Amino acid sequence: MCMGFGCNACGVTGCRIIDSPRERLIAMLTNSFAPCNGRFPLLIFLCSVFFAGSAVGGSLLLTAVIAGSVVLTLAASRLLSATILKGVPSSFTLELPPYRAPQLGKVIVRSVFDRTLFVLGRAVAVAAPAGLLIWLLANITVGDTSVFQHLAAFLDPLGRLIGLDGVILLAFILGFPANELVMPLIVMGYLATGTLTDITSLQSFHALLLANGWTVSTALCTLVFTVAHWPCSTTCLTIWKESRSAKWTLASIALPTLFGFVLCFAVSAVCRLCGLT
Repeated sequence: MCMGFGCNACGVTGCRIIDSPRERLIAMLTNSFAPCNGRFPLLIFLCSVFFAGSAVGGSLLLTAVIAGSVVLTLAASRLLSATILKGVPSSFTLELPPYRAPQLGKVIVRSVFDRTLFVLGRAVAVAAPAGLLIWLLANITVGDTSVFQHLAAFLDPLGRLIGLDGVILLAFILGFPANELVMPLIVMGYLATGTLTDITSLQSFHALLLANGWTVSTALCTLVFTVAHWPCSTTCLTIWKESRSAKWTLASIALPTLFGFVLCFAVSAVCRLCGLT
């Protein structure tokens, strides 16, 4: 879980040390609940823009979101261990190996190839075609409207149902190759530009979101969905490589997505009752 806060793909790779196949699967399927570095920019922006009366307030909310992701991980693990991965828990035994002087060259080579280049290679294999797809969606027009905007309008009813909108939901879908794309995609959708655009000013970002109908409820649901939605392409590919199972790879996508939809629907309903929409 802790490795997942840096990169979920590396967190899944780290599950190799778990001897029990059942518990290894549980750890792999729930690792995406830990928000990785790619999701932190959006979390920090939202905490700073909508909920922070001060730097302390934004920090406390971000801490609460991270704590909530840990609770979600434990809840999902408990659900899996009681249902589709039901079984007898194994005991944890840590056997200390004999101490030897580390072979520096071997450590560096294994770290670079096994933990860095392989993960980066998987990311590039999906990121390049995804970048082309995003450009095509934003620049091909049908009836003076880009395909991106048509797709956002199509997804808008589903997005509204869970407290988001079509642009936000499409941004998460197109952000599948890398979570870092979600915020620039949201900005691109609202500005109707043909290229990915980033906004570094909190005030400009806040004004853009308010102009497009964002409320406290929208921001809260986006925070929840940022934590609980399908893992990125690199993580999915890593889960497939580690499990060699399409079934468990699909389960790793369905599990956090189901949690995200249910939680966003609940948060949106509570906000409507409290008049925060």
